[in-house]
Amino acid sequence: MLMMAQSIPSLPVPASLTQSNLKPKRFDRAVDGILLLDKPQGISSNAALQTVRILLRALKAGHAGSLDPLATGMLPLCFGQATKVCNYLLDSRKTYRVIAKLGIKTDSADADGAVIEQQSIPLFDETKLHQVLNSFLGVQQQVPPMYSALKHQGKRLYELARAGETIERAPREIVIEHVQLLSHSSDSIEFQVRCSKGTYIRSLVEDVAARLGTVAHVTQLRRTQVDPFVEQQMIALQSMEQLAQQGFEAVNAVLLPPDSALQSMPELLLDQAQTEHLMHGRSLVGVGGPAGLTRVYDVNRRFLGLVKIDSLGKALPERLFC
Repeated sequence: MLMMAQSIPSLPVPASLTQSNLKPKRFDRAVDGILLLDKPQGISSNAALQTVRILLRALKAGHAGSLDPLATGMLPLCFGQATKVCNYLLDSRKTYRVIAKLGIKTDSADADGAVIEQQSIPLFDETKLHQVLNSFLGVQQQVPPMYSALKHQGKRLYELARAGETIERAPREIVIEHVQLLSHSSDSIEFQVRCSKGTYIRSLVEDVAARLGTVAHVTQLRRTQVDPFVEQQMIALQSMEQLAQQGFEAVNAVLLPPDSALQSMPELLLDQAQTEHLMHGRSLVGVGGPAGLTRVYDVNRRFLGLVKIDSLGKALPERLFC
């Protein structure tokens, strides 16, 4: 029998993460790499990024896939050349653990929003929960929430929502690859879900509740995986601050190389002549290999970037990292 719903572990926001400490600093280091930050609850993804950027003094930085302030977990931060892989990580499959409170609906679909509706909760058992969760497996049509970063006529939906507006949103295709019930009580459920890009867990929770015959909102959410990375690779903000006190070498040691995000793609080793051609933006003929995006390296195993190989074995530069 499943246990009662438990709290999802989350790290506290470091005391140093205040507005005074988020003022612009000197960014003068050409840092290249990926940091898998374990974002704490209560801050935005951009605030977390800027905090780490200050620690690294990185010239260029970005993140791959926002997490709501309420959410914790894996937030890939990309620096320097690694910012070129952000889009590929955005397309990756992701895994979440979520706790939903049944019987209460909020305007943002999570615990940060205002309560707008309450309903009774029908009796259910584990068999019913498994049936409902499994009914979402496969290709689904999901309506994005109003509290999202999607745009309508140049404005973010959450901006319109805060102004009291509701815009008709077209459903979007998503894929639920795996869902597992972890625990439940009479008014909450906890489950794990592995899903495609563009999936809103807040909307999924509301849809699950609707099939149970009630309403719900997210109380806790944790992202544990962004393909190809796993939970054990994450680093907490407090740990990053401690490493920064030891110097830049200690911080650099925990950064992953840019090509670590592209390991699902085939690789191709180029000779010196091919490398020179590619670095001048020229295509390569007769390289062979499967059609599609391919990682390329020089004879010293230095990562050069991505090429797109066509059906005739011709490789065209797609994204160079040198």
